[in-house]
Amino acid sequence: MSPKLSFPTVPIKDVPASVPVNGSTTYRPVVLVVDDESAIADTLAEILTRSGYTAMPAYDAEEALETALLMPPELLITDVMLPGMSGIELAVTVRRIFPDCKILLFSGQAAASDLLASAHRTGHEFQLFSKPVHPSDLLGWASESLKQRGPQYAGKSM
Repeated sequence: MSPKLSFPTVPIKDVPASVPVNGSTTYRPVVLVVDDESAIADTLAEILTRSGYTAMPAYDAEEALETALLMPPELLITDVMLPGMSGIELAVTVRRIFPDCKILLFSGQAAASDLLASAHRTGHEFQLFSKPVHPSDLLGWASESLKQRGPQYAGKSM
């Protein structure tokens, strides 16, 4: 007899939609927020969600990759210093799988600049922001990053 597996589930009504729901014409870009401090990831995702994005938190790079494969992000916002795979390694992997995904990195540690320089030497350009992140700065960066996606996203309601 096998042991009963138990894992958390989310009711379908609580799953954020990236496509119009119930006739709504509002466009909600998908944003994946990654930080090993759950309070930070959850708070940033909530700020983005309340501002018109479909934001999903993840707490390490492996979870973020699993989430991205299920619901491809248009924007990845990740801490650089994560357990296991770094945020920069995550960004490189996500960019390889989803070339159009925009990337925003943030960190509160000086060692992040060394990782960023290493990524730069291998041909990856990412922008690094410092923690703590003010909500208005976060929303400005997200909006500006997604505007750069091209004219198909211009004028969309967020």
